[in-house]
Order: sequence, then structure tokens, then C-alpha cells
Amino acid sequence: MTILFSILILVSSVALIVSVLLQEGNAEGLGTIGGNSPESMWGKNRGTSKEAMLQKVTVVSAIIFIISAVALAA
Repeated sequence: MTILFSILILVSSVALIVSVLLQEGNAEGLGTIGGNSPESMWGKNRGTSKEAMLQKVTVVSAIIFIISAVALAA
């Protein structure tokens, strides 16, 4: 089991690093939460864009990384 969790940590950390580096910066900051712009958090194309996919990959990689790290520490 130790080897499995070590491999999961390695793969998830690489995926996490790559997905964070590929995301574009948001110059507007928290101003995109409200408003009617298509780039807003609740925009029409939010679920299918490249940024949305990268955000989902980042969240899933972070969750896998944390669970694997806790499992290895136990």
C-alpha cells in the first residue's frame, strides 16, 4: 500500500504543478464574481472552457494528493 500511495502522490503532484502553471492569471481579481461578463464565475461557457477544465484538474489533483499524504502518514 505504501508504494501505491507514493505513486499517487507523485502523479498528483506533477498534475497539480502542470495544471497550476497552465492556468492564466486573472488581472481583474475578485471583480469577476459579479457582473454579466461571459468570463464571470457563473458565465454561460464556464463549465466547458479550458480554464474550467484546468480548475477541475487542479482540485481533483489536490484532493488526491492530500488523501494520499494523510494515508501515508497514518
